[in-house]
Amino acid sequence: MGNSKKKLSLGQKQSLTGWVFLSPAVFLIVIMSFLPMFQALFLSFQSGIGANMKWTGGTNYIRMFQDGIFMQALKNNFFYLLIQVPIMLVSALVLASLLNHKDLRFKGVFRTAIFLPCATSLVSYAVIFRTLFAVDGLVNIILIKLGLLSTGYNFLGHPDSARLVIILALIWRWTGYNMVFYLSGLQNIEYSVYEAAKIDGASPLQSFFQITIPLLKPTILLTAIMSTNGTLQLIDESMNLTGGGPANSTITMSHYIYNVSFTGVPNFGYAAAMSYLIMILVAALALIQMKVGDERD
Repeated sequence: MGNSKKKLSLGQKQSLTGWVFLSPAVFLIVIMSFLPMFQALFLSFQSGIGANMKWTGGTNYIRMFQDGIFMQALKNNFFYLLIQVPIMLVSALVLASLLNHKDLRFKGVFRTAIFLPCATSLVSYAVIFRTLFAVDGLVNIILIKLGLLSTGYNFLGHPDSARLVIILALIWRWTGYNMVFYLSGLQNIEYSVYEAAKIDGASPLQSFFQITIPLLKPTILLTAIMSTNGTLQLIDESMNLTGGGPANSTITMSHYIYNVSFTGVPNFGYAAAMSYLIMILVAALALIQMKVGDERD
């Protein structure tokens, strides 16, 4: 009688072993990530609290576009995205190129100094910037000493200047973070390529645009997607630096979601709907960036 049990091949055994090792992580991802996502989607079509929750269909999604505060938050997020992200990424790319030069001395010191803001606590650095730009803060003291101001200016009390302070804070903290990605990419470019371009008469500027940027396109795309994602989910600066003020002029979508969820009478259904809009925006912009950055046929 033949052996009725079919033995597994080596490839099948290896595949099975891989899935055995992956299964705990897959289980945790499903329980901790995907399950809450589906629960939030279901919640976004409801209103009320606890036992009083009731199905309201797409009312929460319609309400978003009639909510003046949320629309202001949406505009603020895109304002930060359009101004801060390009400045930050360009600055990070330029700094990475400068600090990648083989003849530069004390490169490690400069790299560490630029990266250190990224290691600062989000709350701590927001408090520092709030102190710096206070009416009696260091920035006003310097401007008065230089004769540019006669009295202290309330940077955080005016909508436009408050938004600019948030942008400055974001650039200060995240430029070094993105610089590390670019430095990592530059390490994979042979320096002989730049030397050959120099022999051919290329200027440093030409080498930057014709060698550095083309070869770093995948890294630039990665940092652009991450920065877009982070900016659309921005909350720490709005909450800790300006408190969303003055008069909600600097509030972000995530900050408003927090207020709707945990300030006053909570409305988790409406907050879930706003969260899903952020997710759709993040996914859509990431898809657009990937399509634009993908040069394959």
